[in-house]
Amino acid sequence: MDASGKVALITGGAVRVGRALTLALAELGAHVIINYRRSAAAAQETAAAARAYGVEALPIQADLGDPEAVAALVTQGQEAFGGVDILINSASPFVRGGLQETSLATWQELQRVLLEAPFLLAQALAPGMQARGAGLIVNILDTGAFDVWPDYLAHSVGKSGLWALTRNLAVALAPAVRVNAIVPGPVLPPPGMSSKRREQVAAQTLLRRWGDPADIAAALRYLVAADYVTGEALFVDGGQRWRR
Repeated sequence: MDASGKVALITGGAVRVGRALTLALAELGAHVIINYRRSAAAAQETAAAARAYGVEALPIQADLGDPEAVAALVTQGQEAFGGVDILINSASPFVRGGLQETSLATWQELQRVLLEAPFLLAQALAPGMQARGAGLIVNILDTGAFDVWPDYLAHSVGKSGLWALTRNLAVALAPAVRVNAIVPGPVLPPPGMSSKRREQVAAQTLLRRWGDPADIAAALRYLVAADYVTGEALFVDGGQRWRR
C-alpha cells in the first residue's frame, strides 16, 4: 500500500508508542485521525508534529470503553475525511490484577477497550476499505497475548482475544483488507521504573538492551508496504520470548 493520501485512524495515537505510529504514518503521507481519551494537550502536539509532514491531522477525543463514543469516533472521522484506509488499534490500558484482585468492572472495562472497540471499529470501517479495494488493520499486542501473565489477567486475556480477532479478520476481510499485529517487547519503560529494573529487563532480551518506539514504527512501515503479508504477528522484542 502506498500510504500517501490515505487516511489512518490511530487509537491511543497521542502518546508513547501510539505517537510514534501516528508520526510514522504521517511521514508516509497519510492523513491521521488521532484518538485520545485524556491526553488532549499531547494529542494537539502530536497533530502539530504530523502536520509538519504536509498532511492533515485531526485529534478526536473518545473513550473506547463506551460503544457510543466509538461510533461517534467513526462518524467524526468519516465526516472529516470520507473514509478510513488504515486502522491502528494501539490504545491499551495496563492494569495490574490477578484473579481475586480484578473486579468485574475492571475486567469489563479492559475487554471493551482491548477487544470490543477494535471489533466495532473494524465492523464499521472495513466495508469502506473493501469498497475502495484496499485497506490495512494493524493491532498492537504485547507478549501477554502469548505468555501467561496471571498478575495482569484481564490485560493478558484481552490481548489474547485481540490476536484471535486479528487472525479471524485476516480471513474474513481477504483479499482486499490485510490484517496483522505487532508485538512490542520492552521499548519504553513505564513511568517510575527504577534503573535497576530497566537493567534487569534489558538482560531478559537476546540483544541485551531496550528497544525504542521507533522500532515499532519501523515494523508498521514494513506492514504498510508488505502487500503479501496478512494474518501475521510481527514480534519486535529483541528476542525476549526466546530468553527464558
